[in-house]
Amino acid sequence: MKIYINGKYFAKEDAKVSVFDHGLLYGDGVFEGIRSYNRRVFKLEEHIERLYESAHSIMLKIPLVKKEMEQAVIATLKENKLDDAYIRLIVTRGEGDLGLDPRKCAGKATIIIIADKISLYPEKFYKEGLAIITVPTVRNLPEALNPQIKSLNYLNNILAKIEAVNLGYDEAIMLDSLGYVAECTGDNIFIVKRGKLFTPPQCMGSLRGITRDAVLEISRREHIAVHEHVLTRHELYISDECFLTGTAAEIIPVIKIDGRQIGEGKPGKVTLELMKNFHALTRIEGTKY
Repeated sequence: MKIYINGKYFAKEDAKVSVFDHGLLYGDGVFEGIRSYNRRVFKLEEHIERLYESAHSIMLKIPLVKKEMEQAVIATLKENKLDDAYIRLIVTRGEGDLGLDPRKCAGKATIIIIADKISLYPEKFYKEGLAIITVPTVRNLPEALNPQIKSLNYLNNILAKIEAVNLGYDEAIMLDSLGYVAECTGDNIFIVKRGKLFTPPQCMGSLRGITRDAVLEISRREHIAVHEHVLTRHELYISDECFLTGTAAEIIPVIKIDGRQIGEGKPGKVTLELMKNFHALTRIEGTKY
């Protein structure tokens, strides 16, 4: 494995950053998770756009223009000879001192690109469905840390994941401060009711997911009615189908929430159709390399 750091490639064991890097000390940075399928990077421009939006929001200047960043991602995939891969693109504020003041990070931002394989959930969950649980840790307030900023500070999500794992579950639902459904620890959430699709709006503590947007796009093309509005746990419990979306997870069915069976207790018709259409989309859409 060769890892890109600031324009150079390093073997995994030699890929290092300073212990004074603000990304390590304070989670001061942004990142993207991206997928490639059959030598096509899926939604590369959208991921790069979101990366730069996150960086702009935290006043982090990226020393490459967007096209250069896209080329760096492609070059890293070629360097590692990967046809299908998960790409982790990281930009930190760079090396500073032990204080919080970002002005002390005198050098350029640190850019890291890792291309590897990933399997977020066991294959059986895609066939049989996943059981998830609501946890006490609520999603960060948008006024504290806006969910549209995909920052390196993921402790909020990690604490929720720990609670799920301690209870024997692989994924957790996080509510917002008002008690509405926000998202899961690493995925957006959807439900199906009477053939219609529902998902929380991105302003309610959930990230504007790239896979989420792809599902909305597919649904509208297939004439499935889509509604983005606040959801309660009750609406999840009485849904006909439920599924999660994310770059790493893709689309994964949910068959039980907080001990309540969802629908018939197996992946539903709409979910399976969306999974098929999504996989078809990844085979034909993307930046070739």
